[in-house]
Amino acid sequence: MFEKGAGGMRLIILGIPGAGKGTQADRISQRLGIPHISTGDIFRQNINQGTELGKIAKEYMDNGKLVPDDVTIGIVANRIEEKDCKDGFIFDGFPRTIPQAEALAKKLTDMGLNIDTVLNIELADEKVLERMTGRRVCNKCKATYHIKYNPPKMEGVCDLCRDSLVQRNDDKEETVLKRIEVYHMQTEPLISFYKERNLLREVEGKGEVDSVTRKIFEVLEVEI
Repeated sequence: MFEKGAGGMRLIILGIPGAGKGTQADRISQRLGIPHISTGDIFRQNINQGTELGKIAKEYMDNGKLVPDDVTIGIVANRIEEKDCKDGFIFDGFPRTIPQAEALAKKLTDMGLNIDTVLNIELADEKVLERMTGRRVCNKCKATYHIKYNPPKMEGVCDLCRDSLVQRNDDKEETVLKRIEVYHMQTEPLISFYKERNLLREVEGKGEVDSVTRKIFEVLEVEI
């Protein structure tokens, strides 16, 4: 059984876009005291800062496409060499392709490490579309809402700072449909890849967030 501070867990979270990987990764991170590494967050940070990486990532993300492997792998390799990763980490949004998974395995082997568990959060395509197209983000403080499941008190206005809410380009229906298509073509094969290596554990992503968290902790043998 894993305990906070015990370290030693290196985890990958898989799942279709909108399955709740980020939310659940945050909860596991807090519970175990290991960093949550999201390539999407790293890309968005670079986009906001206007870096060269950000410009490359934005072009792909705005069209629902995956950022090229060489760019993504370089970022991840640098990140897991940082001190806070020495006792474990959680990958959210990486790897997304078989070549990325193979490159990650090689990098970890070179470091004398390995992945302990790969968790796949399952969710139907239609549920993904509803979740993602309904998301709204505050222009100013970045608070997140959902028009159906977590609506603001006043339509289109942030409860916290009163700034306007917007729909991110990668949450628009056309882009979400493209992301779903890309997931099935390029990322879904990772399920079989990790199942063959006896690393895969699966959890149903439908239902309340707390319920999904409980199921994940049970699978990971983490005390709630």
